[in-house]
Amino acid sequence: MIELTLSRRESPLADAAEQRRILSRGETDPSFDQVLASRGRAPLQARGTEVLQINVGKLCNQACRHCHVDAGPDRREMMSRETAEACLDVLRRSNIPTLDITGGAPEMNPHFRRLVSGARNLGRRVIDRCNLTILMAPGYEYLPDFLAEHQAEIVASLPCYLAENVDRQRGDQVFKRSIAALRRLNSVGYGQPGSPQFLTLVFNPSGPTLPPDQQQLETDYRRELRARYEIEFTRLFTITNLPINRFLDDLIRAGQLDAYLHKLLEAFNPATIKGLMCRTTLSVDWQGNLADCDFNQMLELPLATGQPRNISELNTSQLSLLTGRRIVTGRHCFGCTAGAGSSCQGQLVDNSSITNPTMHEGGRASR
Repeated sequence: MIELTLSRRESPLADAAEQRRILSRGETDPSFDQVLASRGRAPLQARGTEVLQINVGKLCNQACRHCHVDAGPDRREMMSRETAEACLDVLRRSNIPTLDITGGAPEMNPHFRRLVSGARNLGRRVIDRCNLTILMAPGYEYLPDFLAEHQAEIVASLPCYLAENVDRQRGDQVFKRSIAALRRLNSVGYGQPGSPQFLTLVFNPSGPTLPPDQQQLETDYRRELRARYEIEFTRLFTITNLPINRFLDDLIRAGQLDAYLHKLLEAFNPATIKGLMCRTTLSVDWQGNLADCDFNQMLELPLATGQPRNISELNTSQLSLLTGRRIVTGRHCFGCTAGAGSSCQGQLVDNSSITNPTMHEGGRASR
């Protein structure tokens, strides 16, 4: 059974303004900026642009329960060729080393191949954030060979190494198709020991808990996937679920939103601030609108006042001004600073920096 998107359900939460209202409602807890100030870390500022992360649309062949994009088969928002070329033009006029392509299922955008080949021709590192099952979908069977040919890194969602847990979160038969996709990727070199074709798996909790230790979980994944399916991968990232879109809806329906927000606040770890992805990332939505991160993008929080609003407005002089800009924050930001930290590049700090012994719940991947 496919989860209906908030948009398809005509839920009030399909409106980003309603999500912002709920996240900021009458809580007595301090704001993210207040917590930063109390630790001498305010204001939060960018320190350069190392990653241009573009969300090329909300169309997806899956509709996962936790999806912070509210992507699904019924969504039609798609980045145009003009906007895709504007993104490549920014790479051409800058020294931004990485293009990070996400969605939805980014491969379903008709300009996906142009973005990958264009960025690689410019000598840029390319990351494809893949849900795995798209690689097995009719019409997309070419993708493993195409991605390998262009040496694109693959960051792939696999929230557990057990079928029942994955299918519960992502839909019926998703695990079976994901394993088939991983085998196909292994066959073209991805994830093999010593291979330059990086295959990163991504774990996120199934409920309102923080991820377990990334290193230990990677050991568990490697052991189980080898023993059960003879699958190899390069590394594992753990990512905290942020209270946005369908995960926010899940929390509200379960009556757990306030408890989860408080959990994130209590687990705040100042050691994570240095590595927050918003400090080195420029996020672009399917219309070209700019944000500090993908989560701000989903909440329709643009860059701070005085900064450019759209990729089409971004000239060379403005690119340099983005360094040092003030990051726009909200209560959802506690998700990235909780425990060992969370970003699109996984855990931010070693567990030795965690002083609260109760902040991790759930242990290893849920069974």
